[in-house]
Parts: sequence; C-alpha cells; structure tokens
Amino acid sequence: MTQITSGRGPQGSGPVAFSTVGLPEAQRVDLWESHNADQLIGLRCRTLAATALEATEINVRLDRVQLARVRGSSHVVERDAAMVRQRPAESVALFFTLVGEAFYYHDDGVLTLQPGQLLLCDADRPFLRGFSRGLEELVLKIPRDVFAEVTGVDHVPSPVVVGFGAGHSSFAHTLARHVGAAARATDPDPAEERTLLELVAALTGRRPDDDLGAAHLAAARTYVERHLADPSLTAARVADAVGLSTRHLSRVFGATGTSVPRYVLTRRLESARRLLESPAGATTSVAEVARRCGFTSAAHFSHAFTTHFGERAGDVRRQAAAARAVPLA
Repeated sequence: MTQITSGRGPQGSGPVAFSTVGLPEAQRVDLWESHNADQLIGLRCRTLAATALEATEINVRLDRVQLARVRGSSHVVERDAAMVRQRPAESVALFFTLVGEAFYYHDDGVLTLQPGQLLLCDADRPFLRGFSRGLEELVLKIPRDVFAEVTGVDHVPSPVVVGFGAGHSSFAHTLARHVGAAARATDPDPAEERTLLELVAALTGRRPDDDLGAAHLAAARTYVERHLADPSLTAARVADAVGLSTRHLSRVFGATGTSVPRYVLTRRLESARRLLESPAGATTSVAEVARRCGFTSAAHFSHAFTTHFGERAGDVRRQAAAARAVPLA
C-alpha cells in the first residue's frame, strides 16, 4: 500500500484518506502528526518498536462534526497541556476501539479499553493513549458547543467508557455502525449528521425520548438488520431492544410512512432479491432463500415477493443467471 493523496476537502465531501505506508521512514511520524493536526486532533506520536510507523486514516467532514477510521502499528500518542494551548480542539471526542487493546492515561488515572468499548472524553483534557499491539478504531469529533446543544452537557468532566458491541447500548452500537459505514475507503454510506448527534444525545441519556426520534429509528433499523433472518423477530422485540414501548416505536416508524412489520417485510424482500440475483442464488432454491431471509413459509414469501416487485422470485433468479452467462463484447 502506498500513500493515498490527502487534502482538507469541503465539508460534507467524501472520505479523505492518508497513509504513511510507502513514505520515507524518517518522515512518517512528522507527516502523521501533521495530517492529524489538519484533519482531526493535534497529537504528538512516537513508535513503540524499532519498526517504522505504519498508519492509515480515513477522514470525513460533515457540517459540524468529523469522523475517522484509524489503523496503525504499535505507537503512543500524547496531547499534553502545551499541545492543547497550541492547538485547542474545543471538542468532545468519541473513540471506538475495534481491534487491539488501548490504554488512556489522564490526570485522574488510567483506563484500558478492549474491542467493543468506546471512550468519550474532552479532547482538550491532556491525555496519553497507547496501542501496544496496534489498533483499529473509529473516531467521532464533536465541537463542544454542538455537544452542549444536543445533550445539555456543557463539558465532560471525566472520561466515560461505554460498551458498543451487541448486547450493550443500542445507541452506542448504532452510532458505531453509522460512523464505521461512513468512514471507509470503498462504498462509504452517506452519514446523516442529525442522526449521529441524536444518537450521541441518546447515549448520554440527557434528552427525553420524544426528542430522539431519529436516534430511536436508527437504532431500531440497525437491530432489524442484525435479526432479519430470525423468523421470530417482532415489533415488541425491536421496541424492547431500543428501550421504547411498542406503541411509541410504532409512532416513530409511522412518522416515516410505514410500520415496523411492513419495514421488516420490505427489508427481508430486498435481502432476498439480492441473494436471488447473486451467483450464490443460482444454486439456492427459492424456498431456501425464503428461509435465509426469515420467512417461515415459502408460499407466503413467493406471494409477498410478487406483490412487492411485480415479478416472481424464480424469474428474477433465472434472469440474473442468464445475464451473467452473456459473454462480454
């Protein structure tokens, strides 16, 4: 892998990527520090081994917040009082650990983060972070005034650790998925800033449920995607997963012009169509496709598929196979 051209890019533009791999080894740390200062947060960096720093960062700028995906070999980064004075971030940062153990030293002690945990902290509170076995993490940087606006919290006095894996906070899990989908080099998903900020507000628990429609909707949709293949998925289960009553969740989906059961059915049918059109679909029966997508009855699936798409599932599979068989000119 070689260096990827980096630039500031306009707000709301696509991902900007930078890598130290392929750069002169003696310049890598300086260039990595310069990139981070320009695109994310000013830091001092040093490696933990004799090998040169190998690090890649994908950055996304929205109107008010910034996202990143960071991968790197073992190293330490520091933001001391002098750096804070020199380059104030005036922001709150959320670090989502994906790979590798990370430690976070601050003036009250030390925290250790495992994959599946996020750290929420004030970026202008001096800290030292280390990654002895390398890292992959996601970052969400929010200006302090924006964070106060959406959460009602004007400062973060102490760092907070929250689990974002399956089985932990649905808001944290959904937030990580949204940041990760936007901050990737290939096929990034457009990030909705309002949804990200509402998920942060929900994560802090400082906003009433009625003000968090986008956050609840995003969390519910994420839960549905993870459980599409489960035929026992119900609106009640989705509501329980995101901490709402079934009636309240129905109102949240109703505001988008659909219902929870209708949304689940539509996503299952769309998933089934993708499978039917894939190479794997050519050797998979319609009944098996239905089962994999959460349908308990092949007849019900076939009827729903035809009603939704206006063509039969078997025909879609045959047309896709025929299209793949046509030789390129």
